Amino acid sequence: MDITKQILRLNYAGLPIGWVSYQTAVRLYCNNQVTYECGNSSLLIRGGANKISGNQSTIVINSIVATKNYNKISYRDYTPPLTNTTLFKRDASTCLYCGESFSLKSLSRDHIIPLSKGGQDSWMNTVTACKRCNNHKGNMTLDQSGMTLLAVPFVPSRIEYLILRGRTILADQMDFLLSHVPKSSLIRKRYTLG
Repeated sequence: MDITKQILRLNYAGLPIGWVSYQTAVRLYCNNQVTYECGNSSLLIRGGANKISGNQSTIVINSIVATKNYNKISYRDYTPPLTNTTLFKRDASTCLYCGESFSLKSLSRDHIIPLSKGGQDSWMNTVTACKRCNNHKGNMTLDQSGMTLLAVPFVPSRIEYLILRGRTILADQMDFLLSHVPKSSLIRKRYTLG
């Protein structure tokens, strides 16, 4: 595991709560905040050398760590923040009007009901669109533009959102996250074989 990887942080009950950098994970270990580990990947961090012995300090951190945090996290009624990056990942970088896949720079956020017509900037009113389709739809509703959606928008759960937010998710981290996502999840179907 290299140092650009994120560490999956769990609460005391073993529910995923977020991603932390390896530096934050080292602080959690050093402050005795890690209660147990779940992953099968680890990272060896090398520190400075002891002036007297000359020995270099090291610490091994796991890819998934549970910490001593007693804050209750609600998994119900959670609406994750809407960003273009996570929206585009939710929709698999696919324009939900023409069905083509595009690079991130060729995508845009489209409001199904335009903001000027009372639409909200929310997960349920936004979809990924290529710039051509977004320009064609313009400030019109679906009926006015004659366009149709190829998929229904949805609000990702807290754990689906962690999957969408992960930069480089290791196999053990993905397996752990997917084990907490319903079998009916579109995100789960995208990341599992068969």
